[in-house]
Amino acid sequence: MTSVDLSASSVRELNARLHALPADTNETAWRIAEPRGAHAVAAGLTVPVSVEIDGHVGYYCGGMNQAASVTINGHCGTGVAENMMSGTIRVRGNASQCAGASGHGGLLVIEGDAGPRCGISMKGVDIVVGGSVGHMSAFMAQSGTLAVCGDAGEDLGDSIYEATLYVGGGVGRLGADCVEKEMTTRHREMLSALLERAGVEADLSTFRRFGSARRLYHFHVDNADAYR
Repeated sequence: MTSVDLSASSVRELNARLHALPADTNETAWRIAEPRGAHAVAAGLTVPVSVEIDGHVGYYCGGMNQAASVTINGHCGTGVAENMMSGTIRVRGNASQCAGASGHGGLLVIEGDAGPRCGISMKGVDIVVGGSVGHMSAFMAQSGTLAVCGDAGEDLGDSIYEATLYVGGGVGRLGADCVEKEMTTRHREMLSALLERAGVEADLSTFRRFGSARRLYHFHVDNADAYR
């Protein structure tokens, strides 16, 4: 295992070393100590390495991730896993706003709570939150899945396209064009498989499914008040 202490090395130096790794590297296990809330730790990775971060991180940790597995043993700031393409990012604490924003693929697991706009503009990423999410989560979500084991704040799924949302707890006011949909046996099986992949245990019987009513795809004067 390769160890890097960020009290003695900069994030720029760390990320440069990770970016320089060839696809066939044998340096596949990395441990990062003393992150001290640093921003953009392990961002832009493109090789299948494992990075474990012991402590809290700031903005955009694991952003643009591709193929790597990143574990944060602490809390994280805004935009964790922003625009991730593949791989896995796990937060063992809480996440601030915009977790998984614009994610195209891969799996983001937040074992604690996530702040507002979790999964904003998601484009194929799967996000599992063990706790609750804040307001405007899955705003303009285009595809992928957001599974929330706790509660969801106001305006869930506002202006949603074709993403699938599952919530195990209470839900505040739904956003524009977001509606509750039938939770079929097939959907429970899909949710069960996702939670198993994320390593999160939850009571499937409490979950409800939400998605797009498809009323905002084309302008109609009767829906004018719903456009924002």
